[in-house]
Amino acid sequence: MPRTLIMSPARVRRTVTRLAYEVIERNCGGANLMVFGIPERGLAMAAMIAEALGKIDGQSITVHKIDITPFRDDISANGGAPDAGRFDVADRDVLLVDDVLFTGRTARAALDAVLHHGRPRSIQLAVLIDRGHREYPIQPDFVGRVIPTKYGERVEVETDGEPAVYLTE
Repeated sequence: MPRTLIMSPARVRRTVTRLAYEVIERNCGGANLMVFGIPERGLAMAAMIAEALGKIDGQSITVHKIDITPFRDDISANGGAPDAGRFDVADRDVLLVDDVLFTGRTARAALDAVLHHGRPRSIQLAVLIDRGHREYPIQPDFVGRVIPTKYGERVEVETDGEPAVYLTE
């Protein structure tokens, strides 16, 4: 399978910085912001964005891992119960972060997982790559790059070491 580099490490870092500025601007700072990463690569992206947010806003922003497994409609949840009471999102601005937005199924499950932990003031979605092909009416608030793809192609975000994005046919 041919693999093509579509975002270099330098471009990923610049894009993450731009996304962080957009988040700060929309939320009037980061004081009321809770950042949640969708495992696995979304969690790594959330850490990068939180670090950039901290540099811009001058405060440390914690990244929370959110378990979406019990809320998925396309895979078995293995009977696991949601992680009740772990986070209090009431009246907070929640930023969900994922690496790639494709069908919208993962983002929909993440929305349900957040709502299980309370009623936030707002829920915003940030993705590094939006590749289209939605099955649900999910639209990200912050997008690093829109990459139109064929349905069978894969967009792979490397988060170990230097971040980069590849397209695999």
